[in-house]
Formats: sequence, structure tokens, C-alpha cells
Amino acid sequence: MSRTVIRGGLVITAADEIHADVLIEDGRIAALAASGTPAAGAFTAERTIDATGKYVIPGGVDGHTHMEMPFGGTYAADTFETGTRAAAWGGTTTIVDFAIQTVGRSLREGLDAWHAKAEGNCAIDYGFHMIVSDVNQETLKEMDLLVEEGVTSFKQFMAYPGVFYSDDGQILRAMQRAADNGGLIMMHAENGIAIDVLVEQALARGETDPRYHGEVRKALLEAEATHRAIRLAQVAGAPLYVVHVSAQEAVAELARARDQGLHVFGETCPQYLFLSTDNLAEPGFEGAKYVCSTPLRPKEHQAALWKGLRTNDLQVVSTDHCPFCFTGQKELGRGDFSKIPNGMPGVENRMDLLHQAVVDGHISRRRWIEIACATPARMFGMYPKKGTIAPGADADVVVYDPHAEQVMSAETHHMNVDYSAYEGRRITGRVETVLSRGEPVITEREYTGHAGHGVYTPRSTCQYLD
Repeated sequence: MSRTVIRGGLVITAADEIHADVLIEDGRIAALAASGTPAAGAFTAERTIDATGKYVIPGGVDGHTHMEMPFGGTYAADTFETGTRAAAWGGTTTIVDFAIQTVGRSLREGLDAWHAKAEGNCAIDYGFHMIVSDVNQETLKEMDLLVEEGVTSFKQFMAYPGVFYSDDGQILRAMQRAADNGGLIMMHAENGIAIDVLVEQALARGETDPRYHGEVRKALLEAEATHRAIRLAQVAGAPLYVVHVSAQEAVAELARARDQGLHVFGETCPQYLFLSTDNLAEPGFEGAKYVCSTPLRPKEHQAALWKGLRTNDLQVVSTDHCPFCFTGQKELGRGDFSKIPNGMPGVENRMDLLHQAVVDGHISRRRWIEIACATPARMFGMYPKKGTIAPGADADVVVYDPHAEQVMSAETHHMNVDYSAYEGRRITGRVETVLSRGEPVITEREYTGHAGHGVYTPRSTCQYLD
């Protein structure tokens, strides 16, 4: 039996803050006791971690990553090995990545391909969602089987005609199936048919720079698709989770649906909270670094996103980590913004940026843990194994220094990408030590983990629907 004690830190969960010592046995949280009490003094262990003056928080759960994802003739730059190592550096101990169904092929074939990419390569634990690109009778039957084996969420796209796009009929059929089998439909909500018309018209006018990516993917077309997805889910009697919400008009649609008592959930990402169309408009071709979909919005949208996080109209912050190097990948779109691979790096930055949001007064400490750890774990059927510090939970624990300052930079990050979306940004707070199931992955700012430690984690259904 291996034992670790973390002493003297402020333990923060979504529900509580308490100065407590944490006892870990065989990869799980065994007990907590108030620091300095006889109960805490009775904790004995081979390894002691001093967390005095630090936070002790659950490892982050990033419910939206794309490692090794094929897109636009290239692949996301992070492998499961490099991406999960970078996640650990940033205090994230579980990711849920997206397996992709190829049109004309089965869900099973897509899922097996992603298992093969990840198995034996991950530094932290991982699960999968399933991208459903081809809704037919066989696909619908397979959805039932996947739910039974722990792949309990399915992503559909109202965008990208000819690639991942599903029409309203296909979406309705998948939602009806999810209503029956307990699955959760995740939606990329943008009107891709209309966007393609605007792209064609912009290029015809000679508007080819990266900033036009943001101009053609209009906030109103995100709001329209969000509204349509909500109503289709309502018709089907199914829950809905809208990914990467970026526009204040889309937040308003979610808030309205939730006020009506519908099982509708929303996720946003750090890039929408901290970056804007000003970045897309950076001179030269620099704006290509910030091309992602949904796109960055004008700064005034940020206030609505922060408010949504405070009022729980938005429940989760994930990264949509899908990195493409500037050199050789983003450059595929020089002269044609529609050919820039869509996606940004971020899996390493999320926990730190959200701590900066605490420092800046946007959210509380407990809300930080709620939107980054506890709620994604519940949303995707992994709580309380993941997302909290409580007896019986996996010992996925981060010792976090809330006073350390750092400057974010591609020079120092661990993601396999040649730029940082936050280059030069000075923030307060930094990960010091990370345990995954009790094993040190980061030890006082040194990487001590290894590929293959992370294991596949089957998930139960969304715990907000029980």
C-alpha cells in the first residue's frame, strides 16, 4: 500500500474551502482532516507534500479536446502523448477527446481508431465522445451499444457541409435516440449552409485575410443554430450540450431555454473569454493563429460570457484544444482564410487563465473549480471519481501556487505547437505539483510522469439528468 499526505494547504472544491491535510492511499483519496488537528496528525505516509500557503484542488477535467485530429488536409499538432503531458503541466488530469466517425463507416471503426491512437500514450486519464457524421439506422443502433460501454455523449455539427454536417432530420433522429438511451447530444451550433454562402461572397470580393473568418461566421448564425438545436432537442425530448459558445446572442438563447426548464447546457472556452476579433485582425498573417470555430467575437461579447458563467447559464469551460502550427499548417490559408485549419492550442492554459479570472474578480475560487473540474465531471458521467477531493475519489490532485507569477509563452509551454495564443500575457497563479491517481506527474515543476500512466475511463450518463 502506497500512501501520500498533502499537508497544510487550502483544499478547494466546488462546494467547500477548508485548511486540511489530505491522505492518499493506493491512488484514491482516503481521508481529509483539518490541518493541525489530532486526526490530521495521525496521517502517516511514505511521501509528504508540503502545501503550506498553496491551494490543493482537484485535477482539471477538460471535456473538449482534439488530439491528432485530421482537419483540412493536415492533423492537429498534439499527439495523445504530447497533449496529455501538456495538460498535466497545466493542472488538468482528465481529458475527454472526440473519436470521429467517417461518413460511410461505422461508429465502432472510428472509436477503435481513437483507442489505438491513445492507448499506452497518455500521461493522464482520458475518455471519448463520439462524433456522429453519418446518421443512419445502423449508426442509431450503435449509439445504444456505445452508451452501454461508457461512451455516453455524441457530437453533431450544424457547420462544415460536406465534412461533419448533419441536417435537421439527421439531428432529430440522433436526438430521439439519445432521449431513449440516456446519451447526451453535443452540438456545434453554427448555420454552416449560410456561412458557406458568406465565405464564397467574401472571397469573390477579394476579402481573403484571417479577419474575414470572424466576419462571415456571424454571431447571429451561431444564435440561430443554437435556437434551432434547442427546439429540435425539445421536440425529441432530449438533453442538449452546446459546445464552444462564443456570442452573447447564443448565451441569450441558452438562458431562455433554461428558464423554460429545458435540459440545455452550455460550454465556453478561454479564447472567447480572453481574446477577441482584435486578435484575428493582427497585421500580416498573424491573425491566422486565432482562427477557430466558432470564431473569436468583438470584445463586448466577453461580459455576457462571464455573466453566463456566474449565473450558471454557462456551466463549463473547456478548451476545444485543436492546435495547428503557424508555420506549415495555419499557412495553408495564406490568400484564402477558408483554408486556414480551424483550431487553437489551450489545454495547458485553461486552469491558469481561470485562476486569473478569480484574481480579476470575474468568478469565485469555488466557481473556478466548479466550471473546470466538478461540473465537467458530472456532465460527462465521471463524478465523484473525478472532479472533487473527497474520500473514495481518484487522487487526481493539484498543488497550486496562487501567488507565483508567470508570463505565458511558446518558449515555455509544453504543447506541441509553435505559438501561444496568449504570448507575453502576465498572469498570477501556477501549477506546482500534480498527482494522477496518486502518482506524481508534475513534481515541483518537473515532469515525473510517463506515457501509458493514463488509462481509458468509461463514463456513466450525464449526472444532471438522473
